[in-house]
Amino acid sequence: MNILVVGSGGREHALCWKLRQSPLTEKLYCAPGNAGIADVAECVNIGVEDGDKLVEFAKANDIAFAVVGPEAPLCAGVGDKLRAAGLRVFGPNAEGAQLEGSKDFAKRFMNKYNIPTARSATFTDAASAKEYINKEFAAGAEGIVVKADGLAAGKGVLVADSAGSANAFVDECFGGAFGASGATVLIEECLFGEEASILALTDGKTIVPLVTSQDHKRIYDDDQGPNTGGMGAYSPAPVVNDKVMEQIKTEILDRFLAGIQAENIFYRGVIFVGIMVTGGVAKVLEFNVRFGDPEIQPVVRRFDGDWADALYKTADGRLAEADLVWSEDPAVSVVIAAGGYPGSYRKGDVITGLADAAEAGAVVFHAGTAFKDGAVVSAGGRVLGVSARGKTIQDAIANAYKGVEKIHFDDCFSRKDIGAKALKYLK
Repeated sequence: MNILVVGSGGREHALCWKLRQSPLTEKLYCAPGNAGIADVAECVNIGVEDGDKLVEFAKANDIAFAVVGPEAPLCAGVGDKLRAAGLRVFGPNAEGAQLEGSKDFAKRFMNKYNIPTARSATFTDAASAKEYINKEFAAGAEGIVVKADGLAAGKGVLVADSAGSANAFVDECFGGAFGASGATVLIEECLFGEEASILALTDGKTIVPLVTSQDHKRIYDDDQGPNTGGMGAYSPAPVVNDKVMEQIKTEILDRFLAGIQAENIFYRGVIFVGIMVTGGVAKVLEFNVRFGDPEIQPVVRRFDGDWADALYKTADGRLAEADLVWSEDPAVSVVIAAGGYPGSYRKGDVITGLADAAEAGAVVFHAGTAFKDGAVVSAGGRVLGVSARGKTIQDAIANAYKGVEKIHFDDCFSRKDIGAKALKYLK
């Protein structure tokens, strides 16, 4: 069948890379794609939120199946337009996408269906939000999390350890730093522990977790500096042991499924649950309605089944028939970013060493690249994800960093400790 993937980042490259390996995939297109995706799919110059042009392209090219990668087009209803045109679509409808598009919507959903999460309050003006923050810290709060309600590309969140920094971020939100996304602000208690990412496929009738993973949000080693879209990930995440996983299934995933059924939300895609594990108990930090990036990179590296079959059956309402086959080998993906990220950064720098990294055994997923004068150049903040498997987590870490060492562009950098948290669980 002909497949269309919508998106242009590392997530979409990982999806296209795995879809290309399926015997079900005849022609594979990606809109708009990037320089790396062009190696495995035909890139078409259509924006991710241009639903009308995507429908026109799908009809003209006999597309049977579409995978909408990013959250913005899902929230904008692009998946709904493609579904209305007769395609099977991997991704929830626009209402379901509000579980990521509005943090207040998600929090109310969690509370209604008794999904464990942090205590929170929502505000539409700065004065009330600050009053709440000041009371929380006066009562002895160790931290406060301030979140712009809408989509903010992973940057509309502050974990504050003082009332001053929390209040300053509130001013940023209501002052327009995140556009319309900051018109409403969610403030919640800070959960302490170890984070992990749970990705689960669901067709609205069945929900099936994928292998666990753990992201590294902070820009610098040892989780220092500001949050980013993600600086690397590994799978599995040993903090999610069998007991924690059972709690996640019964108290989070099963209740999520019951909730979307009760609310009559059309949801055929992936639910990404960011969790905090404290004392062996998981609580939900956030819902995302798409595959996490970079988490999807080590996850697909460990998938040994037919990816197109699994995603298509999810979109077709037949997830129970899908066969998910996983390798026991761990996988690690290390992000190489442009100097200055997550702030302002330069674009257009020539990237060298990609073939050398591949020869070293890594798969390099392109997150922010383009072609210029026949060369691959940087075109984003997070530029590449260098991914590798290994028989042990130590092997996977070493193999990924062998690939990282081969790649260069001006002012590039990466964290040096991706996967290190897993080592403490080794006996």
